[in-house]
Amino acid sequence: MSDERIGDYVLGTVLGRGTVGTVYRAVHHKTGEAVALKVLLPQVSEDEDIVARFNREIEILERLSHPNVIALHSWGRHKGQLYYTMELVEGGTLKQLLRNKISLQWQDAVEIGWQVCSALQHLHNHGVIHRDLKPANLFFADDGTVKLGDFGIALDTGATELTQSGLTVGTYMYMSPEQIRGERAIGPKTDIYALGCLIYEMVTGRPPFQGENFAQIFDQHLQTPPPPISIYDPSIPEELDDLVQLMLKKNPEKRPFNARTVQGMLAEVTMKWDESNGKRESKRKSRQKPDIWAIERRKPILAELIRETRPADVRTPSWLMIAVIVLVAILLATLGQFVS
Repeated sequence: MSDERIGDYVLGTVLGRGTVGTVYRAVHHKTGEAVALKVLLPQVSEDEDIVARFNREIEILERLSHPNVIALHSWGRHKGQLYYTMELVEGGTLKQLLRNKISLQWQDAVEIGWQVCSALQHLHNHGVIHRDLKPANLFFADDGTVKLGDFGIALDTGATELTQSGLTVGTYMYMSPEQIRGERAIGPKTDIYALGCLIYEMVTGRPPFQGENFAQIFDQHLQTPPPPISIYDPSIPEELDDLVQLMLKKNPEKRPFNARTVQGMLAEVTMKWDESNGKRESKRKSRQKPDIWAIERRKPILAELIRETRPADVRTPSWLMIAVIVLVAILLATLGQFVS
């Protein structure tokens, strides 16, 4: 591990690189606390627009506090470079999980979607639109908790917009029609559209729209209804298929009212499936908050799935430790024989 420091933190492995910054695994040199540290690259640290965006990202994270959102710890400047530290989540990302599994059981997709809805509702209640919901920005904790991260292009509806009007911002596979058109009136339903794209991909193994280039995909986002999920897997509940189609409506006014509405509809999908299969029959008459029993029970299964597909570089330290212990034991045994 490098002994390079930024502020009070010793830098470790690189977790991610972007056009304007790098994210490191870092450890506080006094407390030993492990964090993720994001720092602006030196070559862009004098760019006023980029610095303003980085500060806006910190301001947004400072305002948010939710179990499904990556938590901000501290921030500062080191040798002219802005940085901030945040909660370290080492269970991998949805992107990595889909790379290994291609697609997920629809129940796991519903569990992930349900948790993301909780995060989105918290964001939207605080006037924040994420605008870049995609598999690489959803992180997993070991217990199956989903964490939403990367607020680099998030929109703070209560502050001055830093993006030029008419400029397209986002990741084209998951962008809503209004994002593609560069409309000023971007609202919470933009994130609902992106979540619809994610759920579609999780259960089918492919995004709702595909093409040879971004122009073809943009055109489909704007003009073409997505193929029904059921053509890829007829076993997926019709209610889930209908919900995803609703989330992917071209007109934002025709999408579900808010993320909490989607969350409730996802819970209903699970409950109806349980009831149609003779499960939890005793709950039918007494359920007042059905999402609690319908969804939470799937979380341990998701946690096991995450452990099975956890990135190798995250698991390596424990195996390395075992190897070191074994090696030391062999050396001590050999030394003991030599002495005797």
